[in-house]
Order: sequence, then C-alpha cells, then structure tokens
Amino acid sequence: MNQERIYDILLAPVVTEKSTMGSEYNQVTFRVSLDATKPEIKEAVETLFNVKVVNVNTNRTNGKEKRFRGRVGKRSDFKKAMVTLADGQTIDVTTGI
Repeated sequence: MNQERIYDILLAPVVTEKSTMGSEYNQVTFRVSLDATKPEIKEAVETLFNVKVVNVNTNRTNGKEKRFRGRVGKRSDFKKAMVTLADGQTIDVTTGI
C-alpha cells in the first residue's frame, strides 16, 4: 500500500465518551473512509503510529434524513473502526501525526 492511500484511509480520531471508555481495553476509535477494508486499516494504523494491532472492528452508519427550515437534507454516511492494540501499546489521539 502506498503512502497516499495510508493517509486517505484514516480520516480522524473519534473522541466521545464511549470511545474514550474503550481506552481501558486498549482500543482506539477512528473515522475511516467508506471503502477501507480491515487489513488496510490495520496496516495504516501500524505504519503511522508504530504500534501492534491485534484486532479491527468496523461499523458503517448510514446518514440520517434531516429537515432544516422545511427542506429535506441528508447527512453523510460514515464508517468507524475500533482498533484493539497489543498490551502495552498506546496511541495519543490528542496529538497530530
């Protein structure tokens, strides 16, 4: 996989209450591109952060239909990846790459 594709896969870290509770179990949650596969996500995280990934779980969420001032709109679809790291490995999502 080339370097450009690695940076296209991982879009942003997800920082919510639920995702920060996953840090107790060595999990980090990322927002990823819709066409990213589990092996690609694993390789991207291992390459960018120099950590060992044990498991990758993904969740694809379809965008909701919303109304704003009577007009119908649609939120974008997105995909999340919950990455489980090996024991002793950590990623600080508050700093940049």
